[in-house]
Parts: sequence; structure tokens; C-alpha cells
Amino acid sequence: MKARVTLITLGVDDLERALRFYRDGLGLHTAGIVGQQFEHGAVVFIDLQAGLKLALWPRSSLAHDTGLPVSAPAATDLALGHNVGSKAEVDAVMKQAQAAGATIVKPAQDTFWGGYAGYFQDPDQHLWEVAWNPQMLPAG
Repeated sequence: MKARVTLITLGVDDLERALRFYRDGLGLHTAGIVGQQFEHGAVVFIDLQAGLKLALWPRSSLAHDTGLPVSAPAATDLALGHNVGSKAEVDAVMKQAQAAGATIVKPAQDTFWGGYAGYFQDPDQHLWEVAWNPQMLPAG
């Protein structure tokens, strides 16, 4: 398989709440909720970077589509990494996330690998790491 990840889907309990957190709180670009005319179709697509989108989809719809039962969230099953260009930017993103309603799991601090990072959870308990990694600086 050649990896071509173009979409990351997060199951959410409340689509409106998730939309407000990511669009209004974090300032990520989206057209809002689309697909409401279809049963189990309501979804939010967020532009992350060229060729990559984040989808917010109700857990019940994801369960229906896969045939799996709805399960309880498990925060340590997955973490999304957001790399930034400086320690100050890590602090700014963490503050923005907290103001938007995120739970700070681990405040930003120097890391054992020579960077600076912290963790927050969105309202659906999805784990995000905000990191400055001098070996993996973002382009532009």
C-alpha cells in the first residue's frame, strides 16, 4: 500500500459543539455542516493543509457506516500532532485551545527529545499534541 492519507475523521458526540470548537474556537476553515439531507450524512470538513482534511462525523453515523457498535472514547488510542515554528507559538495555540473549551492535559514544557510540547483534548476527548520540534519544523 502506498500511503495517501487525505482525510482524518474524528467521531464526535455533538456535531454542532465540535463545529463551534474547531471553527469558532480554533479558527479552522470550514463551510460548516454539510450532508444534512442524508440520513447519517451530516458531517463537517475542515481544511488542514494541501491535500488533507479533517472530518467531524457523529460517532453514531460512523458506527452505522462501519457496522460497529458505538464505543466509549479512549483518549490514548490516537493523538494528532500539530507542529509549529516556535515555543511561543506552542503557548499561543495551547491558550487558544483552552479558551475554545479544550482541556489542557499536559501544559507545554521542554521535552526529553529536545523540543517543546503540550497536550489538550477537544470537547470529545480527542487528544492533540502541540509541538515545536527543531528537527521537524513546518514549511513556511
